[in-house]
Amino acid sequence: MQRPPRDIAPSDQTLTPYDREHAVTYMRMLEVDAECADWRVVAEIVLRINPKREPQRARRAYETYLARAKWMTRVRTH
Repeated sequence: MQRPPRDIAPSDQTLTPYDREHAVTYMRMLEVDAECADWRVVAEIVLRINPKREPQRARRAYETYLARAKWMTRVRTH
């Protein structure tokens, strides 16, 4: 079973074991971005962070995971 996402996505310049483990999370982030979903809903459902209780943590997680997901689509590493 997949562990819950960390508060911040990795920032390494190569894919990490964590990235591979959370590939579905990154795919969901790209899907909801394409759908223009509200970041608060995404944080709660995909990242499992309550944006009403922890708005800064939720927003930071949303931004870093979306940025990492977009980076992964540009890098194309195996």
